[in-house]
Amino acid sequence: MPGTPPIIIKKKVSHGGHHGGAWKVAYADFVTAMMALFIVLWLMNSSKQIQEAVGGYFKDPTGTAKQVGSDMVGQGENFVVSRDNMEQLKEQLQKAIKEVPKFDKLKNQIDMTVTNEGLRIELTESAAGTFFDSGSPKISTDGGEMLNLLAQELGKLPNKLAFEGHTDSKPYSAVSNYSNWELSADRANAARRLMQQQGIRMDQVTQVRGFADQRLRKPYDPLDPSNRRISLIVQYLEKKPELAVPKSSEPSGTPPPASDAKPENGDAKPAGEKPLESKPADSPHGKP
Repeated sequence: MPGTPPIIIKKKVSHGGHHGGAWKVAYADFVTAMMALFIVLWLMNSSKQIQEAVGGYFKDPTGTAKQVGSDMVGQGENFVVSRDNMEQLKEQLQKAIKEVPKFDKLKNQIDMTVTNEGLRIELTESAAGTFFDSGSPKISTDGGEMLNLLAQELGKLPNKLAFEGHTDSKPYSAVSNYSNWELSADRANAARRLMQQQGIRMDQVTQVRGFADQRLRKPYDPLDPSNRRISLIVQYLEKKPELAVPKSSEPSGTPPPASDAKPENGDAKPAGEKPLESKPADSPHGKP
């Protein structure tokens, strides 16, 4: 029909669609597997302490059990304070103590030292009294907060503890039966009693000692307030004695002693027995 525009039919060419995201999933699985392999290889070459810390995390991921590990979290009984890692415990306790209220006021009264016996934690007194009321075994508010924190941290350890009380050389009273000996022992025992109520185990304390003024912190100044103190000693764990390995018996091919040897012929005599003397034959005339 004249004037009618031609009909144009467009053919829609269909290209191959996307292949989907399946390859992304496979690639992600591959990367995850490789990362797990590298972590395993790293753990195999790491120190025993790191291996125990990682193992402790998987045993207690939330760290709500006995919070002990490489950072005192998530390892429980696996963390043992030895001569090799006592400095690590010292650093962790120092970090925890900084969370105590009035830390700036108390920081100069707290001292930690690694000794041959273990980690010694000393809480020293000031002229006005810091952790105990002056001249009394009664624990002050600041002393109670500090001992409470230490009890929660040290109670997580398998190590044993010892408590010591010390005083200065100033006589307690000339007319009283209560002396520096009683005061030092009572303060150490009061600290032990409070800490057992707040976290340390009943069987964790091995000794409570009172030394009066016999072990002064400053011997050149026996009246210095810092001589009045209590000490907590985190003791090293004693190694269990190894069972003695029995000595191996002699090889079966070893010949027995000569005294027990069986004679090779019938003429040999047992050891220690004299041989019989041979007598000359009698002559026909009865004389030798």
